[in-house]
Amino acid sequence: MFYGISFPWLNGRLGFVALVLTLSACSREAPLPEALAQQPKPPSNNRASAALAQNSSTTNTDNWPQFRGPNGLGVSHDKRLPLTWTTDKNLLWKTELPGAGASSPIVVGDRVFVTCYSGYGVPGQAKGDISQLQRHLLCVNALNGTVVWKKDFPAVLPESPTVREHGYAASTPAWDGERLYVFFGKSGVFAFDLDGKQLWKADVGDKHHGWGSAASPVVYKDLLIINACIESDSLVALDKKTGKEKWRARGIKESWNTPLIVTTQNGTSELIVAILGKILAFNPETGVPLWNCDTDISWYMAPSVVAHNSVVSALGGRSGVAALAVRTGGKGDVTKTHRLWTSTKGSNVSSPIAHNGHLYWMHDSLGIAYCSEIETGKIIYEVRVARAGQVYASPILADDKLYYLTRSGQTYVLKAGPKYELLATNDLSDRSSFDASPAVADGRLYLRSNRFLYSVGKK
Repeated sequence: MFYGISFPWLNGRLGFVALVLTLSACSREAPLPEALAQQPKPPSNNRASAALAQNSSTTNTDNWPQFRGPNGLGVSHDKRLPLTWTTDKNLLWKTELPGAGASSPIVVGDRVFVTCYSGYGVPGQAKGDISQLQRHLLCVNALNGTVVWKKDFPAVLPESPTVREHGYAASTPAWDGERLYVFFGKSGVFAFDLDGKQLWKADVGDKHHGWGSAASPVVYKDLLIINACIESDSLVALDKKTGKEKWRARGIKESWNTPLIVTTQNGTSELIVAILGKILAFNPETGVPLWNCDTDISWYMAPSVVAHNSVVSALGGRSGVAALAVRTGGKGDVTKTHRLWTSTKGSNVSSPIAHNGHLYWMHDSLGIAYCSEIETGKIIYEVRVARAGQVYASPILADDKLYYLTRSGQTYVLKAGPKYELLATNDLSDRSSFDASPAVADGRLYLRSNRFLYSVGKK
């Protein structure tokens, strides 16, 4: 199998250079500073915006700057989240959104950013005309839920006439301490400042799919990395300052997950992404392939991988093999040398949590909570949670507690440990779907449905 890497930044006499590397194929939180948290409202001018950017970049772990948080693992060090809440208890505010979406909110200082779509294919509304489809980027005051600004993006047509389950706004924004990035599939990648000024726009492909786009942007040093599997069967790295393409890795198939930057035992960085049948590792600076591992999973890959002690764990698929673990740091085909185990216990949608040598997840349609050993794959517990239903959101871990959000708006709080213990069941159901993963910042939990954005915290 070939994974081609192109480098458009090489010019002059070399012109356009393509590097093709052949890989052998086998059988397959601490709280925010008090002064920042007490700001009465977000800054509304460039000077104030720059000040907030500087504060935010120096306290990155206090924010929730991308899909699944600071390291993309769904883990927060915040110990102040409430255990229980209802519409009348510990609900700080609730803001109606101008459209639906499955993207997660991110939090930067006292601002929350979230995307949605309207005009066509919105659940609970008339289907409409696809020419009216548009996405939205909202900036919301984290202190009171008021909308600070909103940007609208008409869709670049043609688009898929239907997108099953998650709709047309499923990619979570990302923040690098200076710029905000959003990805709207074939409609493009955009960079903004905190006040909503567009800095650049880039295209990563022109294809579309009936399942839509779902992967979220990942920041690595001076690069913004996009899983453009749907748009161009590629991983694309852009210069985060200009939007210019730096490298492109091809051969990315059936991959709806967000890539993960992993540090190996020898201190090097690897960019990990799951595709149909394989886990792939790349050099994140150059896009050069490092290793590949067979998954034996015969389905598309939607859950994002997680890493713990240089071991990558992945879930995926509806039947057969549905989970595996592989040790990082290899070269070439590592299926026989670095793959630790496979299992038929997994999930087709939500990503897992890795914590203290254990892997935690909930099945997307059976409502079964799992705990397994990361090194061996041994199932420690397998418990059906009463009335859990479907779970598409990925869980978060905070204060040794696991928070599982169901599509109907219930959040099950479990103790993070090898013994199953349900601590609380919370309900914010609003007659729409909760498909987005939660965000955590400054003692608050942020949830979004197809209708509302919620802030939950101790009153």
